[in-house]
Amino acid sequence: MRLVIVAVGRLKAGPERELCARYLDRAGKSGRVLGLSGPDVIEIAESAARRPEDRMADEGSGILGALPDPGAVIALDPRGRETSSEELAADIAALRDRGVRALSFLIGGADGLSEAARGRADRLVAFGRATFPHQLVRVMMAEQIYRATTILSGHPYHKA
Repeated sequence: MRLVIVAVGRLKAGPERELCARYLDRAGKSGRVLGLSGPDVIEIAESAARRPEDRMADEGSGILGALPDPGAVIALDPRGRETSSEELAADIAALRDRGVRALSFLIGGADGLSEAARGRADRLVAFGRATFPHQLVRVMMAEQIYRATTILSGHPYHKA
């Protein structure tokens, strides 16, 4: 199963980009033996529209156009359900075992995800109740994907 992060904005050179790349590389290496490919990152341009609703709509169109089809979608949204790393790993394994070809994780821009993007999601997931910059959320998602691969492979990285 192909893992994809579809995110609004670009990570500029710096510590966030380096950390994200490190987790994506680790996840790619550990995921291969589990039947997972990627994780790939698809970056969607930030909208220049004036109104937040218009920015979310523009970015949402880009997100929806970039989704692999067919596939499952998990959207990161503060209104979503908090999930543990173990639950996320189990969800990834269950989708893989059902023969789902791709699993995309959606990360909106500064204004969040459009209703259309949230509506396309099979599940909304929150990284707690705090607000995080969308660039940092990308690093956190990459780490959680790596953590999921270590959980599924029984690696000691995850110390629950």
